[in-house]
Amino acid sequence: MTMQEASERYSIPIEILKEYESWGLCGAVKKVMGAWQYDDEDIRRLSTIMTLHDVGFSNEEVESYMRLLLEGENTEQERLAMISRHRNSTLDEIHFKQAQLDRLDYLRYKIQKADQSKKAKE
Repeated sequence: MTMQEASERYSIPIEILKEYESWGLCGAVKKVMGAWQYDDEDIRRLSTIMTLHDVGFSNEEVESYMRLLLEGENTEQERLAMISRHRNSTLDEIHFKQAQLDRLDYLRYKIQKADQSKKAKE
């Protein structure tokens, strides 16, 4: 399937497809009559790329991960370490946001309590 067909069928932005091609990681992707042709394995790789982008990997990190993936099973620990770093970073962000929510809830509670106290006095 062509780049346009892959983009439409799997909702993959053209920019991602072009980026994928520029890395030279395309397995069976072949240029036929001026258009790239993707096979099922390419689509699986693109799905992984989209997932990595969705979870916050930078373009450079995605490329590194995909290069490791294509090297084979002996890179599992390195790929797992990359994912673990992002997971830990995401948990740190979640904990920070939870602390912010707790502070906001406290401020909201103080305002509501003051408002109730004011109404009770009236």
